[in-house]
Amino acid sequence: MDAVLVINADLGPLHRVTVQHAIRMLCRRVAEIHEAEPDQLIGVFPMPRVVRLVRYVVTRWRFNAGPAWSRAGVLRRDGRRCAYCDAPASTVDHILPRSRGGRNTWKNTTAACYACNQRKGDRTPGEAGMPLRREPVTPGWAALAGR
Repeated sequence: MDAVLVINADLGPLHRVTVQHAIRMLCRRVAEIHEAEPDQLIGVFPMPRVVRLVRYVVTRWRFNAGPAWSRAGVLRRDGRRCAYCDAPASTVDHILPRSRGGRNTWKNTTAACYACNQRKGDRTPGEAGMPLRREPVTPGWAALAGR
């Protein structure tokens, strides 16, 4: 066994740590053993399978905010395909151009090939006569990690 599950004080799973890290948590008394391997000891402690934190840790940040915007994330979200012509994409295009107040957000950026990005220029897709093939969405953690 090389990983130990860490659960919150309310028994919600948080993450996994090494056995050494779990033993350090037990020594510092920030966690206690919730489940252990039978008949195996590490010093005075039973070999932990699951440790439970003594105090509750707030984890709202894990669930209410998606991943931060990044150029690589936009390309991954769109499968490296251009939103205008479906060719292989290597650039990120701002739907509302930055010069007009467009920001680096998931819903304002899309993957684009170099030719389409240059052709659209400093215009919106409607002004350039280049409709989007798919609307940009804010991805979840699983969507970015799974590709």
